Amino acid sequence: MSSASPSSAAQAARAALAGRLVVLRKTAGLKAFEVAALCGWHKSKVSRIENARMLPSDADIRAWCRACGAEHQLDELLTASRSVDEMYVDWRRVHQHGIRRVHETTVPLYRRTRLLRVYCSNVVPGLLQTREYATALLATISEFQGTPNDAEEAADARLRRSRVLHENGHRFVLLVEETVLRYRVGGPEVMDAQLAGLLDAMSLPSLALGVIPFTADRAMWPVETFMVFDMARVQVETLSAAINITSPSEIAVYARAFGQLQQLAVFGAKARALVQAARDALE
Repeated sequence: MSSASPSSAAQAARAALAGRLVVLRKTAGLKAFEVAALCGWHKSKVSRIENARMLPSDADIRAWCRACGAEHQLDELLTASRSVDEMYVDWRRVHQHGIRRVHETTVPLYRRTRLLRVYCSNVVPGLLQTREYATALLATISEFQGTPNDAEEAADARLRRSRVLHENGHRFVLLVEETVLRYRVGGPEVMDAQLAGLLDAMSLPSLALGVIPFTADRAMWPVETFMVFDMARVQVETLSAAINITSPSEIAVYARAFGQLQQLAVFGAKARALVQAARDALE
């Protein structure tokens, strides 16, 4: 695996943008506190931006360029900032009005993807979640993040997004660790229905669902949940953010990891047996 984590790659992109803003300030012959005064900010805000601890908004970049007399660089900097913003998506920020919108905005990405590969080490993949499981999970996420709880509406949006499973022209390879089948999200009754849903989903012709057994000899260690959309994008889910990767070399790293994880998984009757064993353990 690459020595650089997705979060470090995103941080490097933030640092690069911050560095360009520092160059603008110095070229204009301004001190940091002078930029703050011209923009009407507290001086600590300039420090946070220049040290890549804060990603500037579009309005911040416009104010910075005006203060430094560099309006001619505005469009280029805005493009760079939006690229960074898309790379590192802070969950609390995008969930500030609830989770439903996030699901709705990602529908086009799912619909244009021909081959979607998903590895989940912690929860059932979103595409296969029942409404009750999704509601319980999303409510827990909202409570943890301190964001508005629209779990029922978000779960409905998640299920609408999952309709892509039944559309022609798509293939899905989904891998879960066996532990995912045992985590009791929403309690025993919710988990029983969820596991039954997985058994039903395994009959879909477009879907291959693999389970990596507890007992597998690990040639690849469990890693964070990630999704590979064709070979165009990888989304890595961390506790605090989603990391969107579009660099071909980094996508190749995740595709290779997925291939190794897939070799550890069992499919078909063996996978069904593991799901049924998890259901039996609920009794």
